Amino acid sequence: MIGKGENNEDAAYIGEAEVVADRLLQQIANKDFWNEAIFFGSKDKYLNKASIKYLENRLHELAIKAGRYSINQNTPTRSELSEAEQAELEEFLAHVKVLTATLGHKLFEALEETIEDNAVQNQIFYCRNGAGADSKGSPSTEGFIIYKDSLLMANEQPSLTNSISSERQKMLSEGILKIEGDYYRLTKDYIFTSSSRAATATLARSASGPLEWKTAEGIQLKSFNI
Repeated sequence: MIGKGENNEDAAYIGEAEVVADRLLQQIANKDFWNEAIFFGSKDKYLNKASIKYLENRLHELAIKAGRYSINQNTPTRSELSEAEQAELEEFLAHVKVLTATLGHKLFEALEETIEDNAVQNQIFYCRNGAGADSKGSPSTEGFIIYKDSLLMANEQPSLTNSISSERQKMLSEGILKIEGDYYRLTKDYIFTSSSRAATATLARSASGPLEWKTAEGIQLKSFNI
């Protein structure tokens, strides 16, 4: 089940059921955060109770690791299965991840899985200035990831767009950024839609990502033809 949490952050609940319709009716009465449900089943009794419990646990584990949605529930119990059974269910999980993402919810996809698979895959880029801003990140298939503990300028310059200023304020309200003196520290990996948006958010002014993001050797992102 997918919806919004108390702070308007993306939130989800992962569960299992023998009769989906009955479980949904139960959740309508007990949980009010959700407005969308995605469920997966099997034909010909391919999934038994043990395999369903295994999948529930693994999906919960993947969602926690991805850190994209707020997951507020106890960790489901994982069934003990043979290696062969686990391998078969991991293939089922791979399909669940793809289909869930196709439906617009990258609930189970960790940010590091989106890093571009090319010459920059193992490159870390830095966006810094003389005032102390210090972000590190990588290009992603979804935009540009800035990594946890990066430092963003707190004082916003007139050239900063309202859109990015609002996004920074939202990150503060959700605890993704925390105030540290003249800076904002990133408390978790975070993805921006472009390298320029990531650089602008870091420097708190208008900025060009291909020019501002550089390797440790000083090579600009634009040199990688991204």
